[in-house]
Amino acid sequence: MSFQINSKLNHIKNVLHGFFIAIGTTIAEANTILPLIVTHFGGNSILVGLYAALLRGGAIVVQLYAAFYAQGYPKVIRYLRWVFFVRFLAWFFIGFVIILYGEKYPSFTLFCLGLGLFIFSFAAGFGQIYFREILAKVFDHKFRGKSMAVRQFFAAFASIISGAAAAIILEKFEAPLSYGILFMVSSLLMGFGFWAFATIDEPIKTNVTQKEKSFRLFLKNAFGILKQDTTLQVQIATFLLAFSYLFSLPFIILDAQSKIDLGGVQIGILITVQMVGSMLSNILWGRLSSQGKNKLIVHIVLFTFIACIILAFFANSLIAYSVIFFFIGTALDGNRLASSNLILIIAPEDKRPIYNALQSNITFIGIFFSIFGGVILQYTSYEFLYSFTIFWLSIALVLSYKLKDLEE
Repeated sequence: MSFQINSKLNHIKNVLHGFFIAIGTTIAEANTILPLIVTHFGGNSILVGLYAALLRGGAIVVQLYAAFYAQGYPKVIRYLRWVFFVRFLAWFFIGFVIILYGEKYPSFTLFCLGLGLFIFSFAAGFGQIYFREILAKVFDHKFRGKSMAVRQFFAAFASIISGAAAAIILEKFEAPLSYGILFMVSSLLMGFGFWAFATIDEPIKTNVTQKEKSFRLFLKNAFGILKQDTTLQVQIATFLLAFSYLFSLPFIILDAQSKIDLGGVQIGILITVQMVGSMLSNILWGRLSSQGKNKLIVHIVLFTFIACIILAFFANSLIAYSVIFFFIGTALDGNRLASSNLILIIAPEDKRPIYNALQSNITFIGIFFSIFGGVILQYTSYEFLYSFTIFWLSIALVLSYKLKDLEE
């Protein structure tokens, strides 16, 4: 049977992957539950920022190394399967350690939590290159935006279910047992998502680039491309600065905890409204992306992040924080969809892994903005941190007007 572009079965597998991954990762959601887990075991705001970065980050140099080999691969699915297996083991390991050692050895548990998050994220550094390469091969530009919006819609729905389940477990079981249960159960559910995408129908790529003789030469050529392509430069700068929301985002929940009563139910509510925002927003994001309006998505996203941080200045009730997390959910999914689609639009077919790696490696520096946010908060105040965040998001907004989209 010949390969079919925009296959319904591949679309379904892409959506299932997003659904089950969301169920798994929501239990350590970096803006709500993860900061509480870290502080439970004695971590400070700087460590909260570090662990949030580990969860989101992916390894920076690893993605370029993955692209070095991937540019010459006709198919990449077999390598992605190994990534899935390692990520599953890392997530399960965290839950196992928390249950076995959490009560008696909090420092050791905190170390293992960081180790597990690092391995989980490190593997994702490889996985993102392979994942985007497959998406570019199995869907065209407009259908890919639609498929990713549907994927994010159901991922958000899954996160609502997961958030509600997490709230019940957090109320029923004492910490840290509740945290360990969440990680172990979610790792098994995550496995279904890994399996779904691992069986996707990937075509053979004929337009491949001959791999350089050394990784050093590859890096030289890759950054030569970056130096020559001003469109790529603008896109990378925009999405790097778009990550400025991370200066403040992991700490909004801690600010809320100091102002209002946050129990398991309240945390579950905030997770749920964030995921409802994600889910509903994808109806809009999918429509705009299928019309080639990814650039407009970026404008809306950055306006939304700025508005949320401004509201954080004045928030002092569960309703106010619910509004913040609802719109954070909308902005996060819009940013994710637009950034992944725009890079595949501007990248030549034979250079896709390199373009993906360059954007991922450089913009992923922004993933670690949460660490600097933790340092700033440690020595200043929430007000200064929020102001600092708004300043950099505003610069990202100005740059976003120079992005190139499908219709341009």
